[in-house]
Amino acid sequence: MSERDNRRCALQLESLHKRFGATPIIRGVSLDVFAGERHAIIGPNGAGKSTLFNLVSGLLPTTAGSIRLDNEPINGLPPFEIYRRGLARSFQVTNIFPRLSVYENIRCSVLWALGHRYSFLGDVSKLADANERTDQVLERIGMTQRRDVRAGVLTYAEQRALEIGITIAGNAHVILLDEPTAGMSRAEAARAVALIRSVSAGRTLVMVEHDMGVVFDLADRISVLVYGEIIATDVPARIRENPAVQAAYLGSVHA
Repeated sequence: MSERDNRRCALQLESLHKRFGATPIIRGVSLDVFAGERHAIIGPNGAGKSTLFNLVSGLLPTTAGSIRLDNEPINGLPPFEIYRRGLARSFQVTNIFPRLSVYENIRCSVLWALGHRYSFLGDVSKLADANERTDQVLERIGMTQRRDVRAGVLTYAEQRALEIGITIAGNAHVILLDEPTAGMSRAEAARAVALIRSVSAGRTLVMVEHDMGVVFDLADRISVLVYGEIIATDVPARIRENPAVQAAYLGSVHA
């Protein structure tokens, strides 16, 4: 066992399966994600990457297998409970409140994470802990100057940055990002990578991403998912050189 293998696991998947009717989508995935690492999951379209994220974040029930967060089982827990235990995720399609301001979007996530209940009678602007945390997140994602702008009129890249802010607003120590740079220009993707590197410092990051430049720039380790199975997990250099990975995936995106 290598020195790296002795690191504490933040997220553990063991023999994870998911079927939709008779159709297997996730077929026996086992994966240890170490605390503090940036781990990328890559694979061709239809490999089951978003389904895997849905299982981990509680949006879908598992068919078989186990999911552990900080060595505690989270199978069957609702998404909000998993979120409060320290795991948060973004989505492939931007998931924000378009009619609320940037500040209000972040504060909604902060309120939920801090355990404040929705109330039509309370004045949330007087909640000092929520306001302080919201201001901190806005500064972290570089959107303090855009705090009063309605989220629906932000640029696409700004909306993705806002969603990352929403994802980290609850101070989650494990964050899942689903294609965070999809649809961005090269310059926008470069800014997104810098933001992701900043907000993931001191946290565990698991990301699904098709842009191999982003993957090899950010990831400490990479897992390759093909037809619902992980065929390789290793450091970027070895993944790039792996013949099975080249045949199954990398060869199809790099001539």
